[in-house]
Amino acid sequence: MALLDTGELRAEDIRAVLGKTEGNGCVNDFTRGYATFAYSAALAARLGITAQEVRERVAFVMSGGTEGVMSPHVTVFAMREVDATPAGQDKRLAIGVAFTRDFQPEELGRTAMVTETAAAVRRAMEQAGIDDPHDVHFVQVKTPLLTAERVADAHRRGHTVATEDTYKSMGYARGASALGVAVGLGELAADKITDAAILHDWSLYSSVASTSAGIELLNNEVIVMGNSASSASELVIGHAVMRDAIDAGAVRDALRQVGVELHDGEVPEQARERIVNVLSKAEADPTGQVRGRRHIMLDDSDINSTRHARAVVNGVIASVVGDPMVYVSGGAEHQGPAGGGPVAVIARIATGTDR
Repeated sequence: MALLDTGELRAEDIRAVLGKTEGNGCVNDFTRGYATFAYSAALAARLGITAQEVRERVAFVMSGGTEGVMSPHVTVFAMREVDATPAGQDKRLAIGVAFTRDFQPEELGRTAMVTETAAAVRRAMEQAGIDDPHDVHFVQVKTPLLTAERVADAHRRGHTVATEDTYKSMGYARGASALGVAVGLGELAADKITDAAILHDWSLYSSVASTSAGIELLNNEVIVMGNSASSASELVIGHAVMRDAIDAGAVRDALRQVGVELHDGEVPEQARERIVNVLSKAEADPTGQVRGRRHIMLDDSDINSTRHARAVVNGVIASVVGDPMVYVSGGAEHQGPAGGGPVAVIARIATGTDR
């Protein structure tokens, strides 16, 4: 609201709000819904429309869980038209936002979700002015999950669901949505994906998908982030793929892609202001090991594994960029290789003195 008051940001230009809230990130994490409600209501007052109408034009992706040193925050994506882009300019950051239809409970975590998400990714790419899928560096999807009520509704209508475990349904929805991103970008052929493959065939994944599940919606909200020749932004995005939760090398690769130079493996203080945000996925390796060493994240009955994983990956990224306020979402099913996940950096273009 302060940015709107100063005119630095215009309400009508806002396309997406991507945030980390301080709940538990599980089925009963209502901080996601509270945050979405708060931002929707605030923007509705500025735009002179209803909160529901705001939700139909702005993608609100709230990821719960800021364990460890991760700082709760939001990143606001705004887009406005300009007359022209400078001749000869490199491709710059562009975003596109698309929404799927609402899903029935029996569709969550199944191929219907894959198909609808793939179509939404293509629409968002077109909106962003991105022609080449290789220019897409991060695709954030907010997806629904199953509750006891939704499971009962499917049963009343004679349908089965992917799982009756509401927590596991988060993984099914995240996984199916991630595979939808892979199909939409041509990373995987649609005929490779079946209901049986979702959450079972870990060889199938997207290198740029980041999906987050929540109780507060019934459809998928898709934000495509990439670089486009039609963008006049002062920002650029790049990505790499972490092979496991401690792969700091991939974080450095993503930083180098956007021209951020490192000193002794870390971002020097004078270059930190260039970094708008680092976006990443995290999960407990399903094999129970990280680089040959046993981990207990999957066996802890007190703290869910996604909470462990978020804290670990945030710590790794923060140690490289020198800032704990980064976006790490837990549960990386089909989002990068098993145990790893994509990591993307959004940065301001270097001026020559602030590399």
